[in-house]
Formats: sequence, structure tokens, C-alpha cells
Amino acid sequence: MQSNIQIINRDDTCFVDIEGTIGTSKATYEHFKKTLEKLRTMDVPRVVVNIRSTGGDVNDALLIHDALRSLDIPITTRCYGYTASAATVIAQAASEGCREISAQALYLIHNSICAAEGNVEELASKTELLRKTDTRLAELYAARSGRPAAEFSALMAENSGNGRWLSPEEAMAAGLVDRIVLPVETTKERKALGNPFKKIFGRKAIEVPAPGATPAPPPAPSIFHFDAPEQPDEIVRRTELVLHEGQRLIQATRTNPCEDPSLSDQLLSANERAYAEDAKRLFTDPFI
Repeated sequence: MQSNIQIINRDDTCFVDIEGTIGTSKATYEHFKKTLEKLRTMDVPRVVVNIRSTGGDVNDALLIHDALRSLDIPITTRCYGYTASAATVIAQAASEGCREISAQALYLIHNSICAAEGNVEELASKTELLRKTDTRLAELYAARSGRPAAEFSALMAENSGNGRWLSPEEAMAAGLVDRIVLPVETTKERKALGNPFKKIFGRKAIEVPAPGATPAPPPAPSIFHFDAPEQPDEIVRRTELVLHEGQRLIQATRTNPCEDPSLSDQLLSANERAYAEDAKRLFTDPFI
């Protein structure tokens, strides 16, 4: 995935997409500052920040978080896919009760990581910075959840500091998100996708009649039929027909005797048998 931060203004909502590795390419705070200036000049009722990232640079994430919090606009953050590390910091920038996560996503917080080299004093300095960073992140999570920072420090320290992937339900129980959301298709998107059953079967798919509408007459008896609307009772009846037919035709799995020759009993052709006999005589008859 390409790392990027971009603005999409649709209807009455401004969408900010944050993708890829935070702190690289166009997903940096420097790039986000340009986005921020656009947001300040736009008259929109709310901003939705879509996060599709497994993390990146903590410094950039903290700066983006603080920049979003400085906006005088209601902000919703939505996490998709694997949301981890620095991406979860940006997710905390949402307004009260507006931290959302997709029902199919996974969420991870863990201890901060860095690559270091140098003498003992330099490495000790890096270690101290990592400890302070972990403390700061735990306090940030705690401030939004209302839970003790020690709970998040313990969660981040699991698996030798690598944390643990949380389901949306676990993330919400931990106070890291406020709501679990399902993807919602717009009318235009549904029209663009078309009817999947029509694409598969090449025929008109079942359509449920509108409330109060007179249902069409039932079609001729058929187990599989996709050309006319059906009532729930009819669907249940046909489902039972398919089930009973399958039960009638199903049989126990049979295992036939092995018909393959063993490794020692190779099947040879007539020519191969003749060659084998000649070779046998060659090694046993000194006069040939």
C-alpha cells in the first residue's frame, strides 16, 4: 500500500485518508500540515479520518494526533484492516465517543521500538527514551478511555513488548475504541456493483416486494428459480425440498481395496520383461 494522506470532500463530510507507513513518503506530518491548512479553510460540519495503516514513526503520529485535536471541528476516526502501533495514536484524536473500528479489523498497541548502535552511554540514552515513550503512549490511551495507564502499559508489554492483536470487541472492552461499525454501501456504489446474482446466473435475481405491494403469482414448481419474487414460506418450503433431496441421495463414503501394485511388484511391459531377462542372463552366464 502506498503511504499517503489525502482529503476527499464528499457531501457534507470531509474525509482524510491516512494509508501505509506513517512517517514515510506522503504520510508524514510535514505533508499533513498542508492537509491541515485545507481543513481549516473548509466549512464542513465534521471530519472523518479513515486509517488504513499498521503504524510507523511515533513522532509523526503524535504530531498528527495533536494537529487533529487542535481543529475546532467534530472528528471521527475509523480504523480498517490491521491497525497497529503509531496508527492507534492517531485514532485517539477523535472527538468524544467517535473512535470507530471496522468489524473486520484487528487492533494492536505495543511497546515502542528503535534501532540503535553506539557505546553504553548512547544505548542507555536510547533505552530511557523508549521507556518514556511507552509511558507517554500508555497515558494517552488512558486519557481517552478513563482507565488506569498501568492497564495499557501491561497490554503493550505482552509477548515481550510486542503486544497482542485485539478483536474489535476486545479493543472496545479495553477502552481503545468507542464503536464497531459495518461497511455501508451508498446507492451509487450498489448501482456500480450491479446485482451479483444476475452476474452469476445470468438471470433476474429474487427481489423482495415493497411493503404493501401485491405479490406476483407464484412461479411453477421448481427447486432453483430466480425469475420471480418469493414469499418467506415459499423459500422455506424449497429449502426443505433441497435438504430432503440431498439426504435421500447422500451415501456413506466407501473405501475401495487398493489396486495399485506394491513397490516391489512393478508392472513391466513385454519389452521391459525381455530386457530384464537378457540382463539377468548376462550376469549369470559367463559364456554370453
